[in-house]
Amino acid sequence: MEVTQATTNGTTALYNPICTTRQAPYSYQIIEKLDITGILLFAILTTMTAVTTLVFLEEAYYMYNKIPGAKKTVIIWVNAAAPIIAITSCVGMWIPRSTMFTDFTAAVFLAVLIHQFQMMLVKECGGRREFLRKFAQTKLALSTGPFCCCCLCLPLKDVNSRSLLILKLGTFQFAVLRPILMFLAVVLWTNGTYTIGDSRAESATIWINVTVGVITITALWAVGIMFNHVRPSLTDKNIIPKFAAYQFIVILSQLQTSIINILGTTGVISCVPPLPGPSRASYMNQQLLIMEMFITTMLCRMLYRRRYEEQSIDKEAAKDNLHNSAMCLNGKAADDGLLKA
Repeated sequence: MEVTQATTNGTTALYNPICTTRQAPYSYQIIEKLDITGILLFAILTTMTAVTTLVFLEEAYYMYNKIPGAKKTVIIWVNAAAPIIAITSCVGMWIPRSTMFTDFTAAVFLAVLIHQFQMMLVKECGGRREFLRKFAQTKLALSTGPFCCCCLCLPLKDVNSRSLLILKLGTFQFAVLRPILMFLAVVLWTNGTYTIGDSRAESATIWINVTVGVITITALWAVGIMFNHVRPSLTDKNIIPKFAAYQFIVILSQLQTSIINILGTTGVISCVPPLPGPSRASYMNQQLLIMEMFITTMLCRMLYRRRYEEQSIDKEAAKDNLHNSAMCLNGKAADDGLLKA
């Protein structure tokens, strides 16, 4: 787009009309403007996304074959969030106009991640029945973040089937409502009704964002209650660093994205043709997410795979010891029988 001259108070200034619009450019416009540094950056980030995807696929194959029972499905889902966010960010980086659709996909997987992480906490305790039996004499502390961390006056709740169901519903509602709200946002965006950064009270954007914020905090509160309750009994399973990695994904994909988008819509992140301010903010956020999810995927691989490798070795050693003990007992019994004969 050509630069236009504007005259104000007798002075002539140059401006680019693209800086006055929120419309993201086409991918060919981005590629045409890339210099050597930009080409290298795109190549490195795309390679990091490919490596992240391959590492996850290898890890998922290993877990599917090594981890017994239904636990493997939950753990694979938890580990899938970072690669999916990296892939959607890479697509959004190459095709800026697809940002709403890539954000929709990432939001769906993030909602599933929060619910599946809570399910993983229950399964690490042995499943629903074992969880209820193990913590039957304990109390749930409701004064935890991010919703009620300062409300120390909240009563303690018994651990029973009803309280466990309420905690599960706290994350399940997010897994259901978040994709619905994001789908509604995409539909309204195609009609020009939903605009990122629109904070007017009468706009659909502010109401959808407020609703998403409420259901997100409710889901994170339910996970926080569950985590604080099971943390002492799961320290041997590296549950604290696993929870830290989970929070890292949630914070970066939600809080970081929101802050950068606000900076773009308020003009703090300026327009650099062919990218207007909001599109440039999304562009920068996508590049950051690719690098951050690459690091998170490597961290999750060490946390989850190392643990279950050790468990497999321990189980095999236990089986060998049991087999050897049985052989010794059988041999001793045979010798005793011969002596008596």
